[in-house]
Amino acid sequence: MIRTPLCDLLGIEYPVFQGGMAWIADGKLAAAVSEGGGLGIIAAGNAPGDAVREQIQVAKSLTSRPFGVNIMLMSPFVEEVAQVVAEEKVAVVTTGAGNPTKYMALWKEAGIRVIPVVASVAMAKLMTRLGASALIAEGGESGGHVGELTTMVLVPQICDATTLPVIAAGGIADGRGVAAAFMLGACGVQMGTRFLSAEECSIHPVYKERILKANDLCTMVTGKRLGHPVRSLRTNFARNYAKAEYGGMDDEALEALGSGALRKAVVEGDLEEGCFLSGQVAAMVNKIQPAAEIVREVIEGAEPVLKGATQWVK
Repeated sequence: MIRTPLCDLLGIEYPVFQGGMAWIADGKLAAAVSEGGGLGIIAAGNAPGDAVREQIQVAKSLTSRPFGVNIMLMSPFVEEVAQVVAEEKVAVVTTGAGNPTKYMALWKEAGIRVIPVVASVAMAKLMTRLGASALIAEGGESGGHVGELTTMVLVPQICDATTLPVIAAGGIADGRGVAAAFMLGACGVQMGTRFLSAEECSIHPVYKERILKANDLCTMVTGKRLGHPVRSLRTNFARNYAKAEYGGMDDEALEALGSGALRKAVVEGDLEEGCFLSGQVAAMVNKIQPAAEIVREVIEGAEPVLKGATQWVK
C-alpha cells in the first residue's frame, strides 16, 4: 500500500485529502474520510465561528483520527473562525482564497499543521518561508474557486520551488490521477468532486444525480470579471450568470446574482438559481459509495499504474 512522508507527518494511513467544499464538507463527511484512513476536512466557508465549532464537535464525536478545517480567508467571519480552530486544536488547517500569513503564528502555537492552497510559485515560496507544514497545489481543473494554471503544469513547478511536501489537487478522481500526481513530484492528493458521490456527503439528491450523469464537457468557469473565477456544472444558472457577466450588468448586481447560489444548489437542488460546484472530473464519478471505499479505491488503483510506469521508464 502506498505510504508517503505526508502520512507520517499527519498521522494518516493514506495520502488522500478530502477537499474543503463550502456548504458540502461538514463534520460527518470529514469524519468518514478520516475513518477511512485519509484526511477529512470541514469547510468553514462563510460560516460564523459557532457553526464551525459545531461541525468540529460533530467530527470529534465520530472519529478519533486527525481531520482538518479549511478556512476561506475572504470570509467575513475569518477572525473568529481562526480563533475557533486554534481553541479546538484541530490537526490541520488548510486555507484558500487569500494569504494566511496573519494567522499562521496563532495556529502553529496551538500545534496545528498549516497547509495552504497555492496557485503560484511565488505563494509557495512565501508559505515555505513562513513555516507551512505542506502545500496544496491546486490546478484550474478543480471545482469552486480556480486559478489559471493546470495541475500538470503547476504541481512540478511547486515541487521545484519548495522543500515541503506537496499535495496535488484538481483533476484527480481515480488511481491514474493519483499515480500521475506522484510522478509529477507530489506526495499526496486532494479530491473534492469525487467525494460528492460519497454516501456520507449530504448534498441534495439532485446535485448527486447531476454529478453521476455528468460528461466531459459538463463544467464551465464564471466570475472572472470580478476576479474570483469559479468552476461549476453547466446549469441554467451558470449560463445566465455568464450572460450577465459579459452583458453589461454592473459589479454590484453581479455579486448579488451569485449570492446564496451555492446554498441553493447544496440544500435545495435548485437548478435555476443554484451554483453546482464541480471539477472537470465529474464525468469520471459514476457511483455512490462510502467515503472510506473511495479513499482505498484510489490508492489501490494507483499502485499498478505506478509499477507499470516504473517498468516502462526503465
